[in-house]
Amino acid sequence: MANVAVIGAQWGDEGKGKVVDWLASRADVVVRFQGGHNAGHTLVVGNETYKLSLLPSGVVRGKLGIIGNGVVLDPEALLAEIARVGAQGLKVTPENLRIAENVPLILPLHPALDKAREAARGEDKIGTTGRGIGPAYEDKVGRRAIRLCDLAEPETLSAKLDELLLHHNALFRGLGAPEFEKQALLDQLLALAPKLLPFAEPVWERLDATRHEGKRVLFEGAQAVMLDVDHGTYPYVTSSNTVAGNAAAGAGCGPDMVGYVLGIAKAYTTRVGSGPFPTELHDDIGKRLGERGREFGTVTGRPRRCGWFDTAMVRQAVKLGGVQGLVVTKLDVLDGLEELKLGVGYEIDGKVVKRLPAGFGAQARAKPVFETMPGWSGSTYGARSYADLPAEAVKYIRRIEELVEAPVVLLSTSPERDDTIVMKDPFAG
Repeated sequence: MANVAVIGAQWGDEGKGKVVDWLASRADVVVRFQGGHNAGHTLVVGNETYKLSLLPSGVVRGKLGIIGNGVVLDPEALLAEIARVGAQGLKVTPENLRIAENVPLILPLHPALDKAREAARGEDKIGTTGRGIGPAYEDKVGRRAIRLCDLAEPETLSAKLDELLLHHNALFRGLGAPEFEKQALLDQLLALAPKLLPFAEPVWERLDATRHEGKRVLFEGAQAVMLDVDHGTYPYVTSSNTVAGNAAAGAGCGPDMVGYVLGIAKAYTTRVGSGPFPTELHDDIGKRLGERGREFGTVTGRPRRCGWFDTAMVRQAVKLGGVQGLVVTKLDVLDGLEELKLGVGYEIDGKVVKRLPAGFGAQARAKPVFETMPGWSGSTYGARSYADLPAEAVKYIRRIEELVEAPVVLLSTSPERDDTIVMKDPFAG
């Protein structure tokens, strides 16, 4: 049986939570390998709804959760999340959650810098969540990050804070923002140490043992391919590599352990924040998609921009992300529309292309090229087999498969976990 990596195939918010929950119930270990608490998964289990940002989804199903070194970890956010799910009856302890000892930490100065820079950008803001994710990744690659293991060495921590503040306080002065004092940060981190260090370990050793024991591992991605820092709509991207190729590096294992790559895409397209969105709808249909799909960010609560399914973009994500099978979610949101459109390419300066170019200006000038298909009047809500779908809905899915050049292996027809049409078991490889 294969391991499985789940990544988003659009701009995030594709409904990964439900799919990851469905897969996590059949996995032994679930690993988060990138991102931070700027991502959110909503899981509905019985009468409880869990909104997770840092915790791997598997903990909800009684599985071991691992936060890998590719994540940037906000200690306060993690402890608050553990307390929140604890109030719902879900106990998170070092028995069911392990954290890579070399994971970089998000400190209070990171969101402060994030917000100050966004304010300074004015109308050119990127649209970050303001959670400090980007600045924390900058410190990681700048080799000045405070890591979880540093909390066990007060002298190391003190010396690293000197270097960190030398860099950041200069930035705050330049932005006209308040500076940070070392002692307050040091005291805060030392107080957090006994709460966090029991979760810490070299998780690469545990993953290696998991491999030899033949256990199933689910690698849980956040955001999506088109928000990848290298391959997305730069600079309107997240600050980490979201593609499945990063699952190994961000978890601490070899690439051969990643297994089957599952890409998640909505039956339409959404985006939160700024950046190009060629198939975006500014009319009543776009408004209807947002209302019926309840398109508000799990983490930020921000309304999502809505548009038609962009097959050219998802095809690009399939190729870049190594996607072997696609999950299409929220098909039921399209119920009742007389006509549907699929984005099949872009017109840029009079030339039609089938990929989003890397250039910022070219992305902004891209106009969608559409293919029109008939909608359906029947309901797809809650369908659990292809036989339950209107013929037009089946044709819509088949056309998506042709255009993105990947098979649809799972189809989600409601927020309920069991309302899923399964064409292929991802764990079968």
